[in-house]
Amino acid sequence: QSSNGPVKKSMREKAVERRNVNKEHNSNFKAGYIPIDEDRLHKTGLRGRKGNLAICVIVLLFILAVINLIITLVIWAVIRIGPNGCDSMEFHESGLLRFKQVSDMGVIHPLYKSTVGGRRNEDLVITGNNQPIVFQQGTTKLSVEKDKTSITSDIGMEFVDPRTQNTLFSTDYETHEFHLPNGVKILNVQKASTERITSNATSDLNIKVDGRAIVRGNEGVFITGKTIEFRMGGNMELKAENSIILNGTVMVSPSRLPSSSYGEQFNNGNWLRFKLCMCADGTLFKVQVTGHNMGCQTSVNPCGATH
Repeated sequence: QSSNGPVKKSMREKAVERRNVNKEHNSNFKAGYIPIDEDRLHKTGLRGRKGNLAICVIVLLFILAVINLIITLVIWAVIRIGPNGCDSMEFHESGLLRFKQVSDMGVIHPLYKSTVGGRRNEDLVITGNNQPIVFQQGTTKLSVEKDKTSITSDIGMEFVDPRTQNTLFSTDYETHEFHLPNGVKILNVQKASTERITSNATSDLNIKVDGRAIVRGNEGVFITGKTIEFRMGGNMELKAENSIILNGTVMVSPSRLPSSSYGEQFNNGNWLRFKLCMCADGTLFKVQVTGHNMGCQTSVNPCGATH
């Protein structure tokens, strides 16, 4: 090589150089050898945290697939959804859900103002397995038990015929009076608040209680009838702020009243006896008994106009 540039080799020199290179290449057994060392190789794939995250994603997808399979089996076995639709229920555009076979359900939460009913010519049978059947909407609750059916509501209740839309029974006192449905003869309640209680002109009105009966009126209590009869096993108590007026013929049966033996002294210091008397206008008053065959004479006449 000179200062003017590379020296051109002759054809013979190039052939000798090529032969020497091939000879060295054929005698070199390490030509093309790459050491197989993990640290010197190029790392590929997901390793470390990325590998753990990939495993978690795969496991999560497997769990979701199993859950989806279970839901599909439940839908196919219980609801019985097939190519022709659902065998156990029907969904209508009006929002009606119709059950076509016997269904086993627990708690049902219907929408606002929902209606539960049956077919026109078939009975609607609802059975509870050792539990009462409860229909509840807000504060209104209907409970059907083995020995009784109870309805509880703070806003009142109303029974309407779905075909004629006539009100069969209602507790709305503002529009009409409280009337029992046709065929109902007995009303059993724990507490009733009403303006009046009447019966037909040809039938008696009987009020019976097992324990204690309290009749109270904010503006007075008026009891009228052809014959008024009170029967009780205990005491009868009449209370009034001003007066008690018994207008008409009043009969008191003394068969259950306590009586004293003949000859017992009236003023022996142990007993005070009074006689019940009545004025012509029905006012009742008492007079202390001081002797046998005593009348209703008293020093202060309670039957005056001021009384």
